[in-house]
Amino acid sequence: MQDKAKKSAAVYERPRPGMDWRQVARIYQERAREYDAWYEDSLLFDIELAPLLEIVAGLPRPRLEIGSGPGRFGARLGVELALDPAPAALQLARQRGMMPLAGIGEELPIRGQQIGTVFLLFTLCFLENPRQVFRECTRVLAPGGRLVIGLVPGLSAWGRLLTRKKEEGNPYYRYAEFRTIARWTEMLAECGFTVIDARSTLFQAPENLQHHEPPRSGTDEGAGFCVLVACAKETAP
Repeated sequence: MQDKAKKSAAVYERPRPGMDWRQVARIYQERAREYDAWYEDSLLFDIELAPLLEIVAGLPRPRLEIGSGPGRFGARLGVELALDPAPAALQLARQRGMMPLAGIGEELPIRGQQIGTVFLLFTLCFLENPRQVFRECTRVLAPGGRLVIGLVPGLSAWGRLLTRKKEEGNPYYRYAEFRTIARWTEMLAECGFTVIDARSTLFQAPENLQHHEPPRSGTDEGAGFCVLVACAKETAP
């Protein structure tokens, strides 16, 4: 069983030669309004927002979202700064009251120790160099700062569904890579972070999403959406 798990996890570790952030940005630039409209009156959005609302109270400010897109999540979470490489998406984030910053997570246009909380929501799967992004988060976070990650676990039913969509050429997931929670936790540790809180939700099958569901504490590889709250190891409670 353990060997099988390692083999499955390895599927989500394969490199992506030639992938460039501009390719991802182009898709969300051209389809910004279409992508934004998808969240309108969405049960899925409400389910994914719920665990974030549970952990957001008390998170230090100012707050930055890397890969903010149109700002649907960030605006509801009181995030002041929206960073994205797609101008059309940033325009929508601005309309929701967020301050737009053009840029990428690997090279944050922010001075050191200026941010209270960094959010990475549905962004990790598109990163060519996640370790560099984590290092940049370390640089800009103030002492006692927090890193909040929202991700789709790669081995969950939802992760497998999105991987199939990627393989079928779906433009939104063409460059996505869905890893396990365990792998992301390991990578965070390698970059000096430790996870201090977590929530999991979206246990309904993709083909049978019918009702709202409350988040559960902790991580679960079978969940369709997981939230991790991390901090620098030396400041962990």
